[in-house]
Amino acid sequence: MNITVTVNGQPYTRDVEPRLLLVHFLRDELDLTGTHWGCDTSNCGACVVWLDDVPVKSCTVLAVMAAGKEVRTVEGLERDGELDPVQKGFTECHGLQCGFCTPGMMMTSRWLLDRNPDPTEAEIREALSGQICRCTGYENIVRSVRWAAEHPVEDAAEEVAR
Repeated sequence: MNITVTVNGQPYTRDVEPRLLLVHFLRDELDLTGTHWGCDTSNCGACVVWLDDVPVKSCTVLAVMAAGKEVRTVEGLERDGELDPVQKGFTECHGLQCGFCTPGMMMTSRWLLDRNPDPTEAEIREALSGQICRCTGYENIVRSVRWAAEHPVEDAAEEVAR
């Protein structure tokens, strides 16, 4: 099946099998390996991307379902060479250990902050509740999201310049 999907602002046209999962389309067809393929059962959340600005677990979405839509991956968080505050927060607050869950955590965190720029710890934990981290215990992940909330996009650019 021939599909066109816009990923991180760039349209891509490919001929794909109708049963190809979006996670495999991104990784294998487009070489966007930031999106991780974890459990293949939608339990872990490592594969979260945005489909038309809604976080989805890309292991449960067929690539053909994304035809004509906008997909945003963790690679799309960075803008003009500047890391997104969420990416910077994970760096500043050591919100990762092995890093496997990190792309999905970052995508969900950015989505949360776009809708609630000053979430409580409980709201952050609820937003991330569909994702599993086996390494960190979540404390530094929550701190990372709070850091990003306290350093919005315009502040992050100024801090990088210092």
